Amino acid sequence: MKKIMTYGLICGVLATSAIPALARDTLLNLPWTDVFSMPEAQKKLDGSIKFFFSGQETPKILKKMGEGVSNRKTSGFAKSDENACKWAALSALIAFQDSAKKEGANAVVDLVGYYKRNETQADKLYECHVGALIVGVTLKGNYAQIEE
Repeated sequence: MKKIMTYGLICGVLATSAIPALARDTLLNLPWTDVFSMPEAQKKLDGSIKFFFSGQETPKILKKMGEGVSNRKTSGFAKSDENACKWAALSALIAFQDSAKKEGANAVVDLVGYYKRNETQADKLYECHVGALIVGVTLKGNYAQIEE
């Protein structure tokens, strides 16, 4: 009986010691140029929607059409943190592209990082949060009609 209790205690300690490992939240700030230069980005971002980050000069904005948030996640399994982040960032941009088309917009302007509803500048770098299993990028921006 003593062996069973000892075994149970050891299993309990091992199981609870693994919980903090699942709570990983590593912040990476990575360059957008790496995302836009991905072959997949060349294929999936068709150019019909232009992206402008907060602080970037834009063509004349004819009409703002509402705000959107894109919170995209991907599995980090068998991927480097940087590679998984690129995929999550590309997914966020694709989601904005698709939503902008539905809104009748031709641009997304004032893009910022928006992790846990905290805005961060995203003109050169994007904020990526890497967990034990999931990697995520959250962006917020405004759909707009811009002068072409």
